[in-house]
Amino acid sequence: MTQFFSIHPDNPQPRLIRQAAAMVRDGAVIVYPTDSCYALGCHSSDKTAMARILQIRGLDENHYMTLMCRDLSELGRYARVDNVQFRLLKNNTPGNYTFILEATREVHKRLQNPKRNTVGIRIPDHPVALALLEELGEPLLSSTLILPGEALPLSDADEIRDRLDRRVDLVLDGGAAGLEMTTVIDLTGETPVLVRRGKGNVAPFEIANLEIEK
Repeated sequence: MTQFFSIHPDNPQPRLIRQAAAMVRDGAVIVYPTDSCYALGCHSSDKTAMARILQIRGLDENHYMTLMCRDLSELGRYARVDNVQFRLLKNNTPGNYTFILEATREVHKRLQNPKRNTVGIRIPDHPVALALLEELGEPLLSSTLILPGEALPLSDADEIRDRLDRRVDLVLDGGAAGLEMTTVIDLTGETPVLVRRGKGNVAPFEIANLEIEK
């Protein structure tokens, strides 16, 4: 049976955060709130938990998930960032963005785009997500909670518990979440490229008039 923690969205209870982090380390698949919408998460090195998330999402193993990091220092362990990229990241994190960056050797090959050796990385702006990442002391492998055949993420924790009972190990109920996913921006080229338009404002990246990559 799925465990259910009612957690304060602004001042998450340390005891519940510690329990959630311990479950992640033990192989759990969890649902947790972010500044965009609810997400599925697991330990970044747990191949079995990752496969469970892909199964819940109805995705194949070629789908690449996001590394949730707590800050820029941690991000720098998993992505190669030059001075220009660093300034963009510093000015726009934490926030509603997922950035495509060149992966370092710290990133397992199965988490990278095999043709480009890139990885999607995000620093969320949500107290629960950040508290969990701080307690873990390492990134959380993550994917937006959208079920197969549906256009929008699940936003109500009670509904999530009902629909995913026994399919996830823990739901962190941080209240109602949004329905808009992150803006995805590829920073690996000379200029930023918009991959997906979402909640994050594209204006700081001067890419408002670019075509979205398919």
